[in-house]
Amino acid sequence: MSEMTAVILLGIALVIVAGLGAYAWTLWKEVRRREAFKRDEVRRANEMCLESLDAIAKAILQEQVDLTEGALRCKVLLEIIDPALMERQSFQIFGVIQSRTAHLHTHSAREALSPKERMKEDRQRWAIEEEHRQEVLDAARAVLEFKSSWPGSLH
Repeated sequence: MSEMTAVILLGIALVIVAGLGAYAWTLWKEVRRREAFKRDEVRRANEMCLESLDAIAKAILQEQVDLTEGALRCKVLLEIIDPALMERQSFQIFGVIQSRTAHLHTHSAREALSPKERMKEDRQRWAIEEEHRQEVLDAARAVLEFKSSWPGSLH
């Protein structure tokens, strides 16, 4: 191989390496941009969940919402923030309420029930709410405390 051929091949190799390096740099910047976007989306979602949790917890404490409804909504929002939150002692009652009321009809299925059946389900729900009233109220206070010390309260 002549010296000229070696120089040409070296030049081509350098151009290829430089092109691959530029492409790798572009990909790296795209990954960083997507990670930042994801972090921002998670932050915004958490903020929205926290605002909703605050409103629901206050509504529970002021008896502006059924305890069952409030507990179910809190459970869903806490799980969106971090499913591990439902393992905390102070929030476990939300899961208990969900499991104890899972058999009750909602929305259009509830509307399809006869008034007698609806009343029967209401009595069941009221009994569960009365049995766990204080625990749900304590959990609502714990939600407000959790929100007030966010984000340090997450872990």
